[in-house]
Amino acid sequence: MSKPNFGVVVFPGSNCDHDTFYVTDNIFHCNTKFLWHKETEFKDVDIVILPGGFSYGDYLRSGTIARFSPIMNAVKSFADKGGLVIGICNGFQILVETGLLPGTLMKNNSLKFVCKFVNLKVVSNNSNFTNQYKKEETIEIPVAHGDGNYFAFQDTIKELHDNDQIIFQYCDSSGDITPESNPNGSIQNIAGICNKQRNVLGMMPHPERASDKELGYTDGYRFFDSLIKIF
Repeated sequence: MSKPNFGVVVFPGSNCDHDTFYVTDNIFHCNTKFLWHKETEFKDVDIVILPGGFSYGDYLRSGTIARFSPIMNAVKSFADKGGLVIGICNGFQILVETGLLPGTLMKNNSLKFVCKFVNLKVVSNNSNFTNQYKKEETIEIPVAHGDGNYFAFQDTIKELHDNDQIIFQYCDSSGDITPESNPNGSIQNIAGICNKQRNVLGMMPHPERASDKELGYTDGYRFFDSLIKIF
């Protein structure tokens, strides 16, 4: 089985780039390289990851400045051609600002930064990103964000449901979708979505922080394993 080549985009303010690199390179032994935000093209990359952090200090709205980075034109072109793109936390914010995913991410309804482990329901395992999970399985992955409150208008939410684009929802330990299990106020507890073509995914939780058995949490391991298995 061949393994994919990963590219991890580095913006000023990225702080999960090395965490992500460690998982794909050291744990899964996939060829991984950093993609600097000023680069205008890249090659020999099968999967692009926009990591968590505070790109450009999160001045203005989170992800707003990063969308204008030279690398994002290359990422958008890559996605338009069917390349796999993942945005984690700040990366998700950048993807919605760029228009690669619908909706927006607002400040948490508590107006506080939230950093803790949360339960997620795998709403759909019919994707490149979740094929190693069971449908409606409950997993535990950490979040760390201040602007993770996902919102979209009702016609967009209906489309997401109709096209099976909702990949993760916040839930309780029993898998029930409850207001109490929602850490940020996201509409319908949405934690992660994909595009209609199913090659671009954004999620607020951090699977790279739950992929190493040395840390005691491994529910994020199968997220990356899902990507590698398709190759």
